[in-house]
Amino acid sequence: MRRPPLRAAAALLAAVSVNAAAADPDKGITVYAAGDIARCAHRDPAYSGAADTAATVAAGLAQDPQAVVLALGDLTYPRGAMKEFTHCYAPTWGRFKDRTWPAPGNHEYYTPGAKPYFDWWGARAGRGYYSFELGTWHVISLDSNLAPAQHAAQLDWLRADLAAHPARCTLAYWHHPLYSSGGHGSISKMRDAWQLLYAAGAELVLSGHDHDYERFAPQDADGRLDPTHGIRQFVVGTGGAYPTPFLFTVAHSEVRDSNRTGVLRLRLYAGGYGWEFVESTRLSTFSVVPPDRGSAACH
Repeated sequence: MRRPPLRAAAALLAAVSVNAAAADPDKGITVYAAGDIARCAHRDPAYSGAADTAATVAAGLAQDPQAVVLALGDLTYPRGAMKEFTHCYAPTWGRFKDRTWPAPGNHEYYTPGAKPYFDWWGARAGRGYYSFELGTWHVISLDSNLAPAQHAAQLDWLRADLAAHPARCTLAYWHHPLYSSGGHGSISKMRDAWQLLYAAGAELVLSGHDHDYERFAPQDADGRLDPTHGIRQFVVGTGGAYPTPFLFTVAHSEVRDSNRTGVLRLRLYAGGYGWEFVESTRLSTFSVVPPDRGSAACH
């Protein structure tokens, strides 16, 4: 698999760190996040769910030059082919490519080595995993699709990265959720990464994969509730792909919503964070609860 030069990737990460650091940490830095985005089922991507969520993100970005986007995997369907990136993703979420920090999903790897994904993103994709700073927050993107030897190398990198960047507030994101009440359910692949993040005092993990929105109470890597030191997980697979239902409720799930497409808007402050789910399209008119929102302090 071709990888961009590490020097080029480091230059990009340094650029976003400097830019974000210029923002006032007391006012916070805004992050828009979602996965499961551009389903190439329409001849004209303007009529896709990805176009609706892209309009939501673009409106927010236009009001805040410091805001960034986290793309949580399965950016195109069905195979992560280059044609899907150019014909479906580019006209929608590709409009703010230069402000987006991606993670790969399983659909990207339906094309061998996720080559179109790495070609499309170039240095910004890193090795499939990388980290950067947003104000006072340390942000880590991981690849939840790797074979055992590659995954072990990623874990070694994560240990070193966390040791080199001690921060009160840390956010990580990858595609497959450790905890989920959706159709794919909880996926244990990243439990060891969660444990490393938990030991380092991380605050948040964002994932996609299930095409719904779900928020969990803070937990450890073994599903135990831990309001003092646990990591809060959001599943945000609502970027525009077809919705999927919840099957059963996993322990410590606090909010579940499969009635909307939209994005999670985070405000990352010096000592805490706020969240709000921003609706793009209403998928049901029955039993629709208000969009989720809240706030919490960092450990």
